[in-house]
Amino acid sequence: MTAPSAHWLLGRDGASRRLHLQHGPIDLVIEAFGADAARAYEQAVARFQDILSILVSELAELRQPLGAAHPLFRGPVARRMAAACWPYRDVFITPMAAVAGAVADEVLTAMLDGTQVSKVYVNNGGDIAFHVAPGESLRAAVVCNPELPHLDAIATLEAMQPSRGIATSGWRGRSFSLGIADAVTVLATNAAQADAAATIIANAVNVDHETIRRQPAHALRDDSDLGALPVTVSVGTLPIFAINEALSAGVMRAQDLRRSGLIQAAFLSLQGENRIVGGEMLLGHDMKALG
Repeated sequence: MTAPSAHWLLGRDGASRRLHLQHGPIDLVIEAFGADAARAYEQAVARFQDILSILVSELAELRQPLGAAHPLFRGPVARRMAAACWPYRDVFITPMAAVAGAVADEVLTAMLDGTQVSKVYVNNGGDIAFHVAPGESLRAAVVCNPELPHLDAIATLEAMQPSRGIATSGWRGRSFSLGIADAVTVLATNAAQADAAATIIANAVNVDHETIRRQPAHALRDDSDLGALPVTVSVGTLPIFAINEALSAGVMRAQDLRRSGLIQAAFLSLQGENRIVGGEMLLGHDMKALG
């Protein structure tokens, strides 16, 4: 296994910079603001050194679906993953559903330890843990189809809101999905919880139609934690009634999670049709929140 790397990404102005931490599949882009930003960056680098190696030591267990007994993990990131996924143990889910968000949460926690920073974000491939001090805010752009980049929504992240994590899931993303959503973006208490919930809601955005192709997960990646479950590999053009049916199923799941306090808001997108659950997300055009 190669060693973790750290370097600076310079902004277009040549002055602003972001910290890039990379180790194996983990790829973090971090930006901090405030008096102790330099120390926060140092603490991020220090904490990052053994995150992947500890995860790998428990990988076999992390790929097992949750059951009746809460798993006991040694590593702090693994414990975050299990805690975030535990509310969904009534369906098939493994702690891996929250890995990206849990890593972001762990690094953010290290950065905030004893430092005075006004705002920070830790972006792990689109799953983001963030901190905003009173009076501060961040804005996150939501892009549903990376192949045809377009600003679909803007999430305004403020100190007064309970959310400190945002994550996106869908069949076009880095991980497999059981559903057909182009993207489901979720705001939750932390990034691990947002990551797990986005997976669950994206799985629920589903419908049977001849244009949808699925394959067993292990046929695409032999080490997939989803095993023989059929995952979406392509979605052809759907009639509007099928799009509405799939999105309605996802909205119902998101509303259930919001009522349970597991998420604060969700944005669901499928072939140009969008839905919002909750009020924290602001779109570029007029759309009412659902529930």
